[in-house]
Formats: sequence, structure tokens, C-alpha cells
Amino acid sequence: MAGKVAKVEKVAALQVKFAQAKGVILSDYRGLNVRQMAELRGRLRTAAVELQVAKNTLARRATEGTEYGQLSEYFVGPTSIAFTMDDVVAMAKILSEYARSEPKLEIRAGVVEGKIIAPQDIATLADLPPRDVLMARFLANMQSPLAGFVGVLQGVLRQLLSVLQAIQEAKEGQSAS
Repeated sequence: MAGKVAKVEKVAALQVKFAQAKGVILSDYRGLNVRQMAELRGRLRTAAVELQVAKNTLARRATEGTEYGQLSEYFVGPTSIAFTMDDVVAMAKILSEYARSEPKLEIRAGVVEGKIIAPQDIATLADLPPRDVLMARFLANMQSPLAGFVGVLQGVLRQLLSVLQAIQEAKEGQSAS
């Protein structure tokens, strides 16, 4: 009976994680030792990503009725689940880099904004610049047309002032003659 209660609590805890997560990535960690898993967890922790290992049946139950339900087919064999509540790109970047250096970690799939993404899409996501850089580029792109518009307006004003000054000088020249 105590075992069943523990399983229900584990499913409930996983449901909360799935509900709060902005993104999830599943990996097969078969062949990684405890030290390697601790190292991976430490790297992920720096980006506010939590890595959990759960029994597949419990994970499937936890995803039922959520946007993560589509991951149920990927809960096969040893599965680690990475949850992020913040930056999906940082999570993908850390997992992809670790998988390159340690081929035993095999990224299976993920869900970002309710859409399932394949391992190659996760690698593409990992190649994106950090969120701060993307935001700076976005703001620069928004600011660029405005700066050009201001420049055009300043040129028009300068020309208008030149014309007005020429008219004024012409009138002063006529009144002096």
C-alpha cells in the first residue's frame, strides 16, 4: 500500500513539473554513470533546468491530458526528463553540447510551446544565440526603421530651414537696394 501511495505522489509531482514547464526534452541516459549524470545535472542547474529520471509508466500517467501527452511513445527504456520553466534554448544548448561530448546521452524528443520536436530540431534550437542576444537583435531591427525615419525628417527640416534662410536673405537684399 505504501508503494502505491509513493507512486501516486511521484505522478502528482511530475504532473506539476509538466504543467509549469515551458519546455521538456527527453533523453536516453543508458551507459552514463552516476558521476556523469551529476555533471549533467550541474550544467543544467546553471540554466535553471531540472533533470529527473522517472519510470516510464509513471511519466506516461503524468502527461495524460496535457500538451506533453504526445511524448508517451518516447517513454521507452531509461528516460531522463529535462524541465525548464524559463529558457528552452539554454536547455537545448546544454543537452546538445553534452550529447556531443558524451555520445551515450541520446536525445529522443522534446516539446516546446505544445509542439513535439525531433532531435535534429533540438540541435537547431541549440544553435540559436542566447535569448539576450536575440532580444537585442530584435530591438535593433525595430529601432532601425525609426532611426532612418528620424534621419529623413531631419533632412527635410534642414532643407526647409535653408529655403527659409535663403528667402530671408533675398528679402534683406531687396530692402537694402
